[in-house]
Amino acid sequence: MIKILSIVGARPQFIKAAVLSRLIRSRYRTDFVEYLVHTGQHYDANMSEIFFQEMMIPKPDRNLNVGSGTHGKQTGEMLIRIEEVILEQKPDIVLVYGDTNSTLAGALAASKLHIPVAHVEAGLRSFNMEMPEEQNRVLTDHISTFLFCPTEVAKKNLIKEGIDKGVEIVGDIMFDASLFYREFVKTKSFEVGKKLEDNFYLLTLHRAENTDDYTRLHSIVDALNSLVEYKGVFPIHPRTKKALERFGLGFGSHIKVIEPVGFLEMLWLEEKASFIVTDSGGVQKEAYFFNKPCITLRDQTEWVETVKSGWNVLVGASGEKIKRAFKEVAELQSSRSKEIIVVSKPKNHPAFYGNGDAGIRILEYIKDKLLSN
Repeated sequence: MIKILSIVGARPQFIKAAVLSRLIRSRYRTDFVEYLVHTGQHYDANMSEIFFQEMMIPKPDRNLNVGSGTHGKQTGEMLIRIEEVILEQKPDIVLVYGDTNSTLAGALAASKLHIPVAHVEAGLRSFNMEMPEEQNRVLTDHISTFLFCPTEVAKKNLIKEGIDKGVEIVGDIMFDASLFYREFVKTKSFEVGKKLEDNFYLLTLHRAENTDDYTRLHSIVDALNSLVEYKGVFPIHPRTKKALERFGLGFGSHIKVIEPVGFLEMLWLEEKASFIVTDSGGVQKEAYFFNKPCITLRDQTEWVETVKSGWNVLVGASGEKIKRAFKEVAELQSSRSKEIIVVSKPKNHPAFYGNGDAGIRILEYIKDKLLSN
């Protein structure tokens, strides 16, 4: 029996971890046992019992309640507490996800205790080392034992950095989650759906590089406000709400600002939207999963294959690029005295992110490597 200690700290990581947790507790219950640790990096009121029940996610075995703080303070506190848990639980392997401070702290704690580290979503690079996420990714990859890459591009990034042992392309675990919850969402009705008209684009905007910079935020808001013929829906992030109030900015009535939504509601919105405008790495991928064109409000992206294939366009915070992208992605046509969006999609949609079996491939790889030693 292989004991896995899984480290998560933010809600997207719980959704990714749920894929493996379900498999461990069903298909692989005779091979693995999991101890799930939540660092408490992101406190979220949605991290309640209802959230875990609705998402069918196992509750954490331990919550470290680290909370917010500077990057150094937060990472250091996590490192101390995770080390204590590892010494107590004595796992065979420590599993970390993505690129948060929790990811790096978990990898460091395990590595220093000579426990194998498995990094899910290894090899992603934006090549912007000013981003905390990029620092976390690079450092975690260089101390990991098993590196599970979502794409061929991710593997190539690792090889360029001299990492070629324990590297495996398994597909994207969020694709697994998206397929599972997408079917689940079809059986549910959401309050948000009763308040929306058809033919809208979905907007998400929350990254610090956009919200903390007046010039960038003003340019984005200005451009979107000028595109009055396009109806948008914007589940507003608390950080963005505060930034808009601080800078005295706001959106026009053609962009419907709604309260933040949960993961299931977000999937529903992505399914219904004509196209997606975002600065989120996760939403860029989900747009691709749902065959929706994406306009990305960033200067770089980790998901370069979506750009190269024509499904995603990087516009940064340039007003001119935003307006041009809207015109290229979504043509407006008159129908029954109103404008409707006719979306332009590339002809090909390659399976960049695997076949929805990343979780199985990860556990099979770990099982093979650990039981063969």
